[in-house]
Amino acid sequence: MEKIPLTKNGYGRLEEELRKLKADDRPNIIKAISEARELGDLSENAEYHSAREKQSFIEGRIKELEAIISLAEVIDVSKLNGPIKFGAKTTLFLEETEKEVAYQIVGEAEADLEKGLLNINSPLARALIGKEEGDEVEVNTPGGTKHYEIIKIEYN
Repeated sequence: MEKIPLTKNGYGRLEEELRKLKADDRPNIIKAISEARELGDLSENAEYHSAREKQSFIEGRIKELEAIISLAEVIDVSKLNGPIKFGAKTTLFLEETEKEVAYQIVGEAEADLEKGLLNINSPLARALIGKEEGDEVEVNTPGGTKHYEIIKIEYN
């Protein structure tokens, strides 16, 4: 099996989510299912079916997180430097909007664009890998070509 790259922070967030699912969410949903069973006929019991659906989601997510954690290769980003690579926090100037955006390049399992965590397999991350401060990058996206200038690279 192929290792899954994660930052120390990303690994910690996944471990915490797994802990919460096992310690809080799983017992709560088991209790909800038990209470819904007491309401009678299960074939027409919306609470029971909803709780079972939620239980299925929780168990699936637990298995997914356990698999990711078991294959994780935790990378200490603070020991890195130089051109952009996995773990780099990059500040970019987007020419179309004339605004700065900041992203950290992370593994697929911890990517969350709303939090500025950019999947290493994304077109933008692929274009940034190996570049340095001051370089310009052109990225083809579904919305058209975007032009970025790399303002800052940090590893911490």
